[in-house]
Amino acid sequence: MRRALVLLFVLLPTMAGAKAVLLAYGSLPGTHSDRAVATAKRLADGVPGNRFGGLGSALDYAGCDTFLALPDRGPNAVAWNRALDETTAYVNRVQTLRLTLAKAASDGRFPLQVQARLLKTTLLWSRERLRYGSGAGLHAASGVPPLNAQRHRFYFTGRSDGYDPAHASDWPGDARLDPESLRLAPDGRSFYLGDEYGPHLYRFDRASGRRLGIVNLPAALAVAHPAPTGAVETKRNARGRVGNHGLEGLAITPDGRTLIGAVQGALIQDGGAHGGFARLVRIDLVTGRMHSYAYPLQRVGGTDAKPRYAGISEIVAVNDHVMLVDERGGGGAGSGQPARIKRIYRIDLRGARAIDGLHGVRALAARAVHKHLFVDLVARLGRHGITPAQVPEKFEGLSFGRDVRVHGHWRHTLWVSTDNDFLPTPNRFLVVGFDDTDLPGLRRMPKPLRCRDVASRR
Repeated sequence: MRRALVLLFVLLPTMAGAKAVLLAYGSLPGTHSDRAVATAKRLADGVPGNRFGGLGSALDYAGCDTFLALPDRGPNAVAWNRALDETTAYVNRVQTLRLTLAKAASDGRFPLQVQARLLKTTLLWSRERLRYGSGAGLHAASGVPPLNAQRHRFYFTGRSDGYDPAHASDWPGDARLDPESLRLAPDGRSFYLGDEYGPHLYRFDRASGRRLGIVNLPAALAVAHPAPTGAVETKRNARGRVGNHGLEGLAITPDGRTLIGAVQGALIQDGGAHGGFARLVRIDLVTGRMHSYAYPLQRVGGTDAKPRYAGISEIVAVNDHVMLVDERGGGGAGSGQPARIKRIYRIDLRGARAIDGLHGVRALAARAVHKHLFVDLVARLGRHGITPAQVPEKFEGLSFGRDVRVHGHWRHTLWVSTDNDFLPTPNRFLVVGFDDTDLPGLRRMPKPLRCRDVASRR
């Protein structure tokens, strides 16, 4: 009973929402190919290796209507090998998109429409040798990408057996990478990327895709005994992230000094699948100091003994202490269930009590941050005639874009992207409009512009 009261206290402030509005809802086809022609050969599951999909795992504005969009570990919605969690040797990459807003037709559901175009595909690789899976005992061929020999590089791939069993899951020599979060660095020439397998936090060169560096994360996030499937990993380990629930979100403060990583759900030592608190890790890039904070997750079902919770999909910085957190449960188009929890919350880390050295539901509940509803995407889309059964299942990317003028008034924009799991369904983008009263204190990192962004408000 005491635990239920603690959770209720933490979640009470979430009831009030802001007045943000939906400005646009657009898409890119999920059946097209990207610009990495050298990877076009079909993967082990039969899906083309350069299918233009999964864009919504992360999204970040780079200035001049240009965004970086991040696919995750590649196609794994088609069953071909359960021993590998259906993953393939898909070469990890980042897509550079041009996303603009134009006036919509007078009879449209939204005042603006999204116009989208792919500009560039950048493959991710390491100069240092990586450990790939041999496929032995897993009914699979070698996981080494053919591109390695052609270009004399070591490419990261999404295949789940690309790890060294002699090391914990955060070993930087592993070839496997499940990218789920990305933020542009202040120099504009590199970006930080968070992954679920390790979890890892790497820095990559934006132009070439080469790994430039490694940002250390708390050892408590890694599992000591990695495995080719998330379920086996979770069973084998008493500590660390749950399988396929790693560094799902990443924020960078406007001054470029601090990264905030968000774990998708509770760590194994914090209750695992039945734990109600995820960890936010704050990293000072100058000093290397790290502190962790507890984020309360929305309960979505289960029993009192085994409750189920939504998970964090993304986090974005409003300023150096206020964040927006994308939290979602299951359900949505293609899942067979209507969408319920697709919400963006506001939190403030100023004055929050760190949970360094603590673990377990009770310890985290006592120090959890408070959250306040910023926008309920299911409810907002419903006002535009989009039913819960039609709402995309996976809203996973958040990025502030440039301001736009709508009906004579300037609005800030928050872009939301979806992950289509590389299925032949559209990659979708949703644009939320808001003003300073909806989200006070907004500061954005200056972008090193190389174009004349004449339509932007200064």
